[in-house]
Order: sequence, then structure tokens, then C-alpha cells
Amino acid sequence: MRRKLLTACVLAAASIGLGATLAQQPAQAADAPGVAFVYLGNPGDAGWTFAHDQGSKEAEAQFGNKIKITRIENVPESADSERVFRDLANKGNKIIIGSSFGYQDFELKVAKDFPDTVFLHATGYKKAANFGTYDVRMYQGAYLAGVAAGYVTKTNTLGFVASVPIPEVVRNINAYTLGARSVNPKVHTKVIWINSWFDPGKEKQAAETLIGQGADVLLQNTDSSATLATASEKHVHAFGWDSDMKKFGPDAHLGSVVGHWGVYYTAVIQQVLDGKWKNDPVWWGIPQKAVNLEDLNTGVLSAAAQKDVEAKRAQLASAKWDVFTGPIKDQTGAVKVPAGKTLADAELQRLNWYVEGVDGVLPK
Repeated sequence: MRRKLLTACVLAAASIGLGATLAQQPAQAADAPGVAFVYLGNPGDAGWTFAHDQGSKEAEAQFGNKIKITRIENVPESADSERVFRDLANKGNKIIIGSSFGYQDFELKVAKDFPDTVFLHATGYKKAANFGTYDVRMYQGAYLAGVAAGYVTKTNTLGFVASVPIPEVVRNINAYTLGARSVNPKVHTKVIWINSWFDPGKEKQAAETLIGQGADVLLQNTDSSATLATASEKHVHAFGWDSDMKKFGPDAHLGSVVGHWGVYYTAVIQQVLDGKWKNDPVWWGIPQKAVNLEDLNTGVLSAAAQKDVEAKRAQLASAKWDVFTGPIKDQTGAVKVPAGKTLADAELQRLNWYVEGVDGVLPK
């Protein structure tokens, strides 16, 4: 984990009233505008928090001492987070970024009390004059992973370790399945929900169960490397998620779906500094280089598989086609997206049904 200025971390955490860890870069101008990042976990998870932390570092490298970055780790999605956001606002930070879905209401409440501060929230859907939301289209990377998986599977059974049943995760399950079935219509996807974003023990157990059910290519929407590591132990294949996880199971690794949050962070900080920021929702994907399927295992993927992955990547990059373009059926065989129609962002953000090929019942 990237822990810097340990003494300052402890004192800062104590002043907030939490066991959170705070790390602040020392060599920045005293009057530089403050940019604060609030993390659910710690960057050592190799997953969601790691990816956001990498993004914050890209912005830091871009702006140097023109900004002053603060990072606070291990902040729960509860009323405790409100105290963190309020403390950061009281300290004069110009931009405050909550990087997890569960912060939304707590951050928005604080935003209303600090109208001159810009508050940004990852994966949310609410809006205020000084409160904006942002996300990256991880489902586009999940689709590409599905294309690769559709070629590699020998059992025609894929596995998905799912975190919590919100539209964001359902999109990724569906996209993974759509990608696989685009090249192998026999594929079915089994899903196990662990009701947590980060629980390596549960993630490992879910992966083992899926493998026991015949799944030989796994993907996850959870924050640790446990799924890939378990796939390696059981001699099946899997993908990394959020960052390149190859080192946790090189033999099992088919590629990693990576979110490049620095693309957004660099752009939005510049907008705020220039006085040009708007509170419109931002949702970037492969066309903006904010998401990708990376580090493909060319030793396992056939030339045909690689060609199809690249062709679909190019289609997505053109922004002329997207994953949820019809015809798409649900589990019952009913057409949910007619041919020639693509689900709008508002529909994607409410997605609450499984596509054809996903087994099981979506939790209520």
C-alpha cells in the first residue's frame, strides 16, 4: 500500500474521527487548490481503489505543484463518510471526489453546505449545482472479455463473481455474456453474488463454486485478485478487473478489463481550474481511452479470437456501435432491445434484467 508521511496520516485520521488513512504529497505550493480523493478501500487491493489511485497519480503528474492532492483511504459507505467530506470541505479543498457508489447521499448532503466547492461522485446518478457524477463504461471491456471467453471455453460455461446487485454489475454480467454468445451461441453464464465489493475469502469461495459447476472461464466485478488466483489454482482461465492482474495468475490470465480513471481526473481538474466545469454526468469508455481489455494472453487465445476481439474493440472505439444494440433477448426469450435500437444511458443505468444465456435469478 502506498502509505506516505505516516505520522501525518495518523494525526489527520484522528482529527476526522475515523480509522481512515490519509496521505498527502509534501512538495506542493501552499496556495495551490486542493483536490481530495476519498477511497472505500486501500490502493493495495489491486482493484477499484488501486485503479482510482493510479488515476489520481496521473493527474498529480500532469499538474505538479499547481494542485495539492489529499487521499483518504478505508472510508466506509456510511454516515462516517459524511464527516470525512465535511472535514475536507472545511479545510478548503476546491475539488472533493468520492470514488464509491455508496457515498452519494452523504457527499451530496455536504455539497449543499459548500456551494463554492466542486463535489464529484463516481457511478452515481444524482445532481446539484456543485455536484456532478462520472463513470467509465466497464461493460465495454466486459464485452471484449466475453468475446475472448467464448473462444476459450471448453465447457460452454462461464462464471461471474458478482458483488452487489445494482445496474452497474448487472450491465457487466450481461455484457460478458453477450460478448461470449456473439462468437459462441452455446455459452451460458453462471453468477454467484457475494454482496460485498471486497471480500477475498468470499470471492475465492464463489470462484471455487463456479468452477465446481463447470465454469472454465471466470470474470468478476469485485475488487480483489482472488478470482484470478483461484482460477490459477484450479487450472482454468480468468480475467483481471479494474487493473492488470496478470501477476496473480499468469497461466490463468486471459487479459484484464482496466479502467483508466486518470483520463477523466486530468480533464475535470483542468475544467475546474479554467472555470469551465459543468455538472453534466460524464460516462466515458473505449472511445475516450477510459476503458480497455489489456494484456491479452496470445499464448492461449487463437488468432481468430484475437482478430475478433480487435474488430469489436475497433467498433466500440468508433462510437458507432455499442454493446447493448439489438436484437437482445432476456432470459425468457422476450425481445428487450429490438434490432436497430441501442439502450440509452438512462436505460442502462436502470438495467435490472438478465440477457439470454445468463442462468439463475437476479436478486431483488
